[in-house]
Amino acid sequence: MKTANAATKPAAAATTSSLSTPAAAEKPAEKTPGTATKPATGQKPAAIAEKPVAVSAQTPGTKPAAKTAAKTGVADVAAPAEKRVASEPMPRATPTGPEAPEATIGTDAAFASTAPAVTHPQKLRNISEVRHFFRTNDVPVFFIGATPFNLLGLDRWVRNFTYVSYYNAWDGAHPRVFTPAHKPYREFESGEEINNWLLLNAEVRARMARDLRPGVRPKVAMVFFNEETEQICNELGYDLILPSAELRRRLDSKIITTQLGNEAGVPSVPNVLTKGSDWTTLRQEADKAGLGNELVVQTPYGDSGKTTFFIANEAEWDKHAEEIVGEEIKVMRRINNLAVAVEAVLTRSGTVVGPFLAELAGHSDLTPYPGGWCGNEMHPDVLTASQRARAMELVQRMGDRLVVEGYRGFFEVDVLVDLDTDEVYLGELNPRISGASAITNVTAGAYADVPLFLFHLLEYMDVDFDLDVNEINERWEALSGADVWSHMIIKETSDRVELLTATPATGLYYLDATGALVFNGAALDWHLLQNESEAFFLRVYGPGDYRWKGADLGILVTKGRLQIDRNGTSQLSIRAKHFIDCIRSGFVGLPLDGAVTADYAVGAGVKTPG
Repeated sequence: MKTANAATKPAAAATTSSLSTPAAAEKPAEKTPGTATKPATGQKPAAIAEKPVAVSAQTPGTKPAAKTAAKTGVADVAAPAEKRVASEPMPRATPTGPEAPEATIGTDAAFASTAPAVTHPQKLRNISEVRHFFRTNDVPVFFIGATPFNLLGLDRWVRNFTYVSYYNAWDGAHPRVFTPAHKPYREFESGEEINNWLLLNAEVRARMARDLRPGVRPKVAMVFFNEETEQICNELGYDLILPSAELRRRLDSKIITTQLGNEAGVPSVPNVLTKGSDWTTLRQEADKAGLGNELVVQTPYGDSGKTTFFIANEAEWDKHAEEIVGEEIKVMRRINNLAVAVEAVLTRSGTVVGPFLAELAGHSDLTPYPGGWCGNEMHPDVLTASQRARAMELVQRMGDRLVVEGYRGFFEVDVLVDLDTDEVYLGELNPRISGASAITNVTAGAYADVPLFLFHLLEYMDVDFDLDVNEINERWEALSGADVWSHMIIKETSDRVELLTATPATGLYYLDATGALVFNGAALDWHLLQNESEAFFLRVYGPGDYRWKGADLGILVTKGRLQIDRNGTSQLSIRAKHFIDCIRSGFVGLPLDGAVTADYAVGAGVKTPG
């Protein structure tokens, strides 16, 4: 891990400190104890969104990513004020920077005035009518999760859209984010458990019932859920606007994805599906399929590279055998590939395909997991015109096959481009909202029409529609080169476990004339960003939380690219590393003793959505 490019003081001194200029980088970050007190039992927050960034652990019914993983402890993060530290070690900019904008959603639906129910056309036939429908929507829609990251900013488009979040990065200041005040100590092992806890929480239920008209059922969306979630929503009178948990669990398997792709004429990287047993058998199966000496082995479930293993010899097999033996596995030829993510929505009018995004994966500055997903970037050169056309056909074919399975709504596909042969392959399928949504919803196509997720909402709202999906896809493809956005998930990469006493605040930042990253003020989302010198940081863990290896500290969103091509591989740019180092320098914590550290094994079985 690189040394931070800037030093910060604890939050207690935040009113007089800021991220220093690069010239001051030699001074290490101070770790003066703050006023936070160590709880009797450890608090280890869960990870953020999957590809993104809500929270989840192993898919139900699968073995944990690490057998030694401990449970995820989430303590009372609503501790009394005197026991917590303010989360703004990077104060507002001095007059040398641009004027700080107010935290605002501008013209958008979140602040549309209360109005009587609006009469809509019997059938929506164009984007203008779709925009009007959501602008005047009178049915409450809730996105529930550990954080609102995946769909942050959707409240600009949809009236009565609210986020119910376990962690509140704005400390209560975001008008559309609701977090229960009373959160006693509770151990969570997955994102599903967090979401179910939120649904059952009395404060949340009261908020969801507020101003609810008789006969209206709130609509509920989330990244991860299970059969218990479905039962809770059914009993409480909520409409869970997602495909069934049973179907999603089936489609989440990398083995099933490969089989469905084969049936749909969507090729995967040359592979063989088999069962993990021993090194000799693995080599025999690989040789029979002509996969070569360097192999990639995947078990059915897992994300962020945690269940993807690169194996070229027996020693590497022995290193990972415990996670592989007894599992159904996919054994692939290792290729020199470009990983591209694309989101799409299956609707009654056809499959709407979003923009293609390059992936940030395996960067050691961002994640401790080799090959692990850690962000996306959108730019005109993600794919060539030929690759884009073939990838578009791949996604649409996969969508047609999912319709046969009874699936509808939002899904994400990982596409792999072999840089040596120019072949385009199916990588993975994520039958859910993904972390790429954060960028998908601010593209030029989204502003020209509506964000991609609104097509998912249409499919589950009480409204009929008949849209020209082919025309929408053609227009979005034409607009694909009109915008450049990136985001990266900043994980803790060291082995330390610390109680955080100061953290960077959620909001807008900019690089000043000296190169220092300066906090420029509060903001509700990243829609106000204008150029590459600006960034929005969404804090996940705040003062009083713990950081540990693999924990998601926060998400940084910016205009412009974060990767460059160097010697045929994608590497983080100098600008990206500067952002990372500056943000990391704002996290200050108190080391824990060995007994507590042992309770928080790497990852603790928690995964980011992806």
